[in-house]
Amino acid sequence: MTSEKGPSTGDPTLRRRIEPWEFDIFYDPRELRKEACLLYEIKWGMSWKIWRSSGKNTTNHVEVNFIEKFTSERRFHSSISCSITWFLSWSPCWDCSQAIRKFLSQHPGVTLVIYVARLFWHTDQQNRQGLRDLVNSGVTIQMMTASEYYHCWRNFVNYPPGEEAHWPRYPPLWMMLYALELHCIILSLPPCLKISRRWQNHLTFFRLHLQNCHYQTIPPHILLATGLIQPSVTWR
Repeated sequence: MTSEKGPSTGDPTLRRRIEPWEFDIFYDPRELRKEACLLYEIKWGMSWKIWRSSGKNTTNHVEVNFIEKFTSERRFHSSISCSITWFLSWSPCWDCSQAIRKFLSQHPGVTLVIYVARLFWHTDQQNRQGLRDLVNSGVTIQMMTASEYYHCWRNFVNYPPGEEAHWPRYPPLWMMLYALELHCIILSLPPCLKISRRWQNHLTFFRLHLQNCHYQTIPPHILLATGLIQPSVTWR
């Protein structure tokens, strides 16, 4: 059932919400926008309350801005746990990955889950290693799916009245291709996803280059989800 109202005027997160056009240009997986956006949730200890806000690049990347703001405003107590969820328009670069690891090592009570809309310069070996280092440090990294897009639309976007269910439906294939490449990164495989942009007509092209190591190592259900391979059939 679709709500006839937008976010309530009494919603404490209203002033921290982004506009629908911002959400679209930042989180569309087909767009290669330079600037990055971060939507985040923070939950302390056993409390049911969730703090939500957003941030964008300044002279620093959004990840560094978050860490500086978070550590300057909060006093940590080792006995209190803190769960943080990020929804990033771009995955962390090498430098940001190292900053995140340092932050987590200094605050062992913090757990971090990261959802990303796109992979930042994913063929760069340092960026790839940075993401692996985060995973090895206990950070969960996943590509955003329709479920995360809908969650962000409802909780972070100042959508118009009656538009709660009208969040942007991006092609699932783009999400699956990025998810496939993320698997390659985590498994230390060569890149399989090639991305090019034609600026004249604003088109983004995705091309796959799968090698034997990809077919041998990537779980079959991941490959099957892309439609790149067909399930084997045994005839009797």
